[in-house]
Amino acid sequence: MTIPKEIITIGDKLKKAGFESYLVGGSLRDLLLNRNPKDWDITTNAKPKDIQKIFPDSVYENNFGTVAIKTRSKESSLKIIEVTTFRLDGLYSDKRHPDEIRFTNDIKLDLARRDFTINAIAHPLASNKISTKNLVDPFSGLVDLESKVLRTVGNPKDRFSEDALRLLRAVRLSVELNFSIESKTFSALKNSAELLQAVAPERIRDEFVKIINTSKASDGVRLLQETNLLKFIVPELLDGVDCVQNKHHKFTVFDHNLRSLDYASKQNYSLTVRLAALFHDISKPKTKRGQGENATFYAHEIVGAKTVRKILERLHFSGEIIKDVTHLVRFHMFNYNVGEVSPAGVRRLLARVGIEYIDDLIKVREADRIGSGVPKAVPYKLRHLLFMIEKVRRDPISPKNIKLKGDRLMKITNLGPSPRVGMILHALLDEVIDEPQNNTLKYLEKRAKNLNKLTDDQLRLLMEQSKQKQLNFEEAVEKDLKGRHYVK
Repeated sequence: MTIPKEIITIGDKLKKAGFESYLVGGSLRDLLLNRNPKDWDITTNAKPKDIQKIFPDSVYENNFGTVAIKTRSKESSLKIIEVTTFRLDGLYSDKRHPDEIRFTNDIKLDLARRDFTINAIAHPLASNKISTKNLVDPFSGLVDLESKVLRTVGNPKDRFSEDALRLLRAVRLSVELNFSIESKTFSALKNSAELLQAVAPERIRDEFVKIINTSKASDGVRLLQETNLLKFIVPELLDGVDCVQNKHHKFTVFDHNLRSLDYASKQNYSLTVRLAALFHDISKPKTKRGQGENATFYAHEIVGAKTVRKILERLHFSGEIIKDVTHLVRFHMFNYNVGEVSPAGVRRLLARVGIEYIDDLIKVREADRIGSGVPKAVPYKLRHLLFMIEKVRRDPISPKNIKLKGDRLMKITNLGPSPRVGMILHALLDEVIDEPQNNTLKYLEKRAKNLNKLTDDQLRLLMEQSKQKQLNFEEAVEKDLKGRHYVK
């Protein structure tokens, strides 16, 4: 529990100028828990203008008394240190920020405005060693740290009413720290959940992402459900709470999704894979037909992809995250039966789902399987598929992979830009998928000239035959899957 020299240096300079300073908030909490702080916060009785005089290399661009001091540290978490003047907050009419603040000289009054007791502890910056004897702890935050309990400072209803984002922070801290939520605080969480509607979607997204990125992500989502918060974030997930499946699943859709997320988070998979694991079966309730052991969920992956896109757009996720997660949900149903497909068939699978997505699709499949309660994440069939993928990974599977490009094709055939050029390229790609050794400029140019002798109707027929090959492949590899009602 050592305070970095950059923090001590700031404290020394404030002291020499006649001011008090304390380490406070999450940084002190994490030190007391023997965790590495992600950022550092200092509070002081120096006013912002005084702080800027002492630290010329600083920025003050807010109305809350926080000055950002630049250091020369090589550690990313220490490059900018936020120093905030002791303050009292006024009313929070927007449920996020105080309408006004007043500076104070009393550290205890400053601590009284904070969210949770474990964040309302301060330690003077007199030395680089933390001593519990020197803590300023008017709300018994240290006791709660030791007891692993999360409770608000003062009346929980008031704290959540002031800043509705604290509702999500409570859930996030509970799963991050593995703390229980004190009963009155928990009750206020449930009763105040609708306040979350006042929070900007991107702020909700940021806290939701932090929850999903923890090792206990599934516990976090379940806690969001239990506190009524989930219906203001991803209400679509709630459709699966009581949605029983069929003879191939012993869990409800909601429980299955959480178990899949649990596997993905414990494997430390990326945010994209975690979100896909959580959302992959989100539209099963909408597509369910029939009851009991023979219920079906046809096309839930297609409906699910559209639903997930709307969810992620609503929460203002980046375009890249939206594209990738939607794609993984759309194609998570791929299947493969050993001995039923050729290398050409695997190439068509890669062309269909995207070779750049195949690794993440395998991870989603693993999460899906474990979420279904099966013992093995990677059975023999999946291992065989991985072997086959490695075998054909470098083979041509898209137009950009074939040696003959569109401009060259138009030159040797005297064609202008037209659908006919696309049809010829499609026919060439289909041949190269079947026989990769034909992917040479000499062969493709000769073949392109011959194809150009065909009529448009004949070229369209070749395209239809190519599509039929894909359908035949999909029917082969998904035969077992469809026989089990689109359930893995």
